[in-house]
Amino acid sequence: MKMYILLKASVPDTFAPVIAAHASLACYKKYEDDADMQQWIQGIFKKVVCRVNDKEFENAKAETKHIILTEAALDHQEVCIAFCPREVYSKQFQFFPMWKPTMNQT
Repeated sequence: MKMYILLKASVPDTFAPVIAAHASLACYKKYEDDADMQQWIQGIFKKVVCRVNDKEFENAKAETKHIILTEAALDHQEVCIAFCPREVYSKQFQFFPMWKPTMNQT
């Protein structure tokens, strides 16, 4: 079981670690009584953090059991979507690149 956390590519790298941490906790709090969440939290609670573009972000909203986070310091824009852990995700998740810091932050 994995929890996917999708960060918009427009999110500055300096914000990304904190946003991902908040997303994980917010998702847990929202779904803490869900059977999949209970199974995940009793294991090693794997998380996958990916960088997605705006279109991928919008498409991911069609998936069930998620929470969307906004960031006050970025004009309350939607910046992240976290998914209640599950065994199987739709095919689109296979193609999302893992998040890593970019080299040229302004």
